[in-house]
Amino acid sequence: MKPMHKLMALAIAALLSGPALAQINAKFAVTLPEKSHQGQGVAKFVELVDAKSKGQIKIKPFYSGALGNDVQVTSALQGGTIEFTVPQTTTLTGMVKEFEILDFPFLFSTEQEAEKVLDGPTGQKLLDKLPAKGLVGLAYWENGFFNATNSKHPIAKVEDFQGLKFRAIQAKISQETIKALGANPVPLAVPELYTALETHTVDGQGTPTAVIAALKLNEVQKYLSLTKHAYGAFVPLVSKKFWDKLSEADRKILRDAATEARTYQRKVARDQAASAQTAMAAKGMQVNDVTPAERSRMRAKVKPVWDMFSHEVGQDTFAEVTRQLDTK
Repeated sequence: MKPMHKLMALAIAALLSGPALAQINAKFAVTLPEKSHQGQGVAKFVELVDAKSKGQIKIKPFYSGALGNDVQVTSALQGGTIEFTVPQTTTLTGMVKEFEILDFPFLFSTEQEAEKVLDGPTGQKLLDKLPAKGLVGLAYWENGFFNATNSKHPIAKVEDFQGLKFRAIQAKISQETIKALGANPVPLAVPELYTALETHTVDGQGTPTAVIAALKLNEVQKYLSLTKHAYGAFVPLVSKKFWDKLSEADRKILRDAATEARTYQRKVARDQAASAQTAMAAKGMQVNDVTPAERSRMRAKVKPVWDMFSHEVGQDTFAEVTRQLDTK
């Protein structure tokens, strides 16, 4: 082939192949450290998206609250300045009140009960309410069962909460639950928690065991009591402003990656909960279980919280969830 003809052939081939796809770059704000169950879930999601998109979608994670707390970064997603985050569902209750059902104390007894609700039609109905608020929810990941720590004494019965200054999540239902148990709620964001416990601004807090270890709260807390007083779920979120610019193929990649990462992340969460408890006990933290009878007494003590918030989440939502759990 003559040089001129070769050049023409190359030019025609370039025109037919079309322009190269532009790489999509995005930021993922993460509250917890990279090694946490949340952080590892995000890392797996980023890896899966990169593989499924053949490198066309590049997501950069920012761990340990580097871009702000859950409330701040969720607002940034709505504004379109950050593309991804993965808060606990509690963060969403201010904009979609139905999410509050997931914060009911002692709602779930096992992880399997939580999965039944979250991965089924009820969980999807909740996610379907998010686009109107500028957000898109991709799946549900696991934070885990909340257990109580404090610097005063073991919590073996409901009376042991009495008088403790106890960190509350920045949501009304968390504060009312702590009041019902007899403690005094102190609303604090995660990045403020370690210092507040170290300086005794608060006596105790309730988070999943893996989070307690990830945040090194055992350094400033002496007692871990396995109360299982709440279950926390994370929701990987996408900014709708970002989502609306994506092709349907790219959206499918994100949905599929979030669902695939869910299985991995939940296993990490459960493995970390078990290993964290063992490791913290080995370092001197005193761990005590709560008997089923005492857990039932605690559950009865917070029944007024259920009555108070069942109206806020809507009787239909409340009935749908409790019917699935056969909760009386």
